[in-house]
Amino acid sequence: MDAKLVLGDEEWRRRLTAEEYEVLRGHGTERPWTGCFVGTHEPGTYLCAGCGSPLFRSGEKFESGTGWPSFTRPVTPGAVVEHRDLSHGMVRTEVRCGRCDGHLGHVFPDGPPPTGLRYCLNSVALRHRPDP
Repeated sequence: MDAKLVLGDEEWRRRLTAEEYEVLRGHGTERPWTGCFVGTHEPGTYLCAGCGSPLFRSGEKFESGTGWPSFTRPVTPGAVVEHRDLSHGMVRTEVRCGRCDGHLGHVFPDGPPPTGLRYCLNSVALRHRPDP
């Protein structure tokens, strides 16, 4: 993994669109079924929209029926980090980029085998790099 990327708020606002900033830096959530990666199946790697770090492989993507792109596991153990999220009157596990700490979404213990995990992510927090 590349070195940690730490930028000031002003630099993040310059680098990101308003929607990317709201999700990645403001811990927002896009509306279900509106993201560009819901229902996509192109081979490749999903990268952090904030820093370009590889996060998930397309082979780990599955249709969860939730309205957000879902994956069973990250590309490497340190690609994402987890944080306890007590917002909105719930206890959830937030998922952030391991490099830039950008908010990606949440992970839930109701996914398919082999991990039993569902990484439920915001499309706006991701970029797709197709396989060559």
